[in-house]
Amino acid sequence: NKGKGGKNRKRGTNKNEPVKRELVLKEEGQEYAQCLKMLGNGRIEAACFDGVKRLATIRGKMRKKVWVNVGDIILLGLRDFQDGKADVILKYNPDEARQLQKKGEIPE
Repeated sequence: NKGKGGKNRKRGTNKNEPVKRELVLKEEGQEYAQCLKMLGNGRIEAACFDGVKRLATIRGKMRKKVWVNVGDIILLGLRDFQDGKADVILKYNPDEARQLQKKGEIPE
């Protein structure tokens, strides 16, 4: 239960997220959702804004870098072969979530 390696580990990681990134809107086969519950093992329970509850997996690229918390607005990639499951593609920061609400992409 020691740390994850010395102080050199922190050197490579940029601590602050890129301040300004383009707002990503959903495409076909994607859906906005809000995280309801962390299930562990890289999985979350998400309530999609189309009214369906889905089990979502946090994709490998996001796993250790982007932390998803309960209540976060996320973008899910739906699986065409399993309706109840999806993959987390992107997490919106609070500012972007407000922009989505303003555009009417997601309900308040």
